[in-house]
Amino acid sequence: MKYNRYQKRDAIRDYFPLPNEIFCLNLSYGEIAVYAYLLYREDRKTFRCHPSFRTIGDALKMSRNTVSKYVKRLEEKQLIRIEPTEIQTKSGVKRNGNLLYIILPIKQAKNLYLEQQLQRAACQQAHEKAIRKLERYDRQTNQKAV
Repeated sequence: MKYNRYQKRDAIRDYFPLPNEIFCLNLSYGEIAVYAYLLYREDRKTFRCHPSFRTIGDALKMSRNTVSKYVKRLEEKQLIRIEPTEIQTKSGVKRNGNLLYIILPIKQAKNLYLEQQLQRAACQQAHEKAIRKLERYDRQTNQKAV
């Protein structure tokens, strides 16, 4: 009988895909970690998951407040969408449940990032143009004064 040290792994069941574009979006390490955890927990058919801040924090060794901060940033960058949920207790009282995270297509986030980069470049160009005009005006006033 042959002994196999390494177990075979099923690529679909034992791994989850992380898009390459995620590293081009200027995300912090915490945002990447939270996004990766949400991808790990998502239902591959519905692209949804609903872990609590505490669950995410325990898995990533972060506080709930830190997880909350990174989740808000991911939502602003259009990588995820958040929807509140409600649960009903046995006594009939409605309570807030865990947030429902919907993983959005990476293309949306990439397009938003590129638009923001173009806006920053346009603002920088306008700023530099205004500085050049101001410098020209200063030179002209100094020449007239002399």
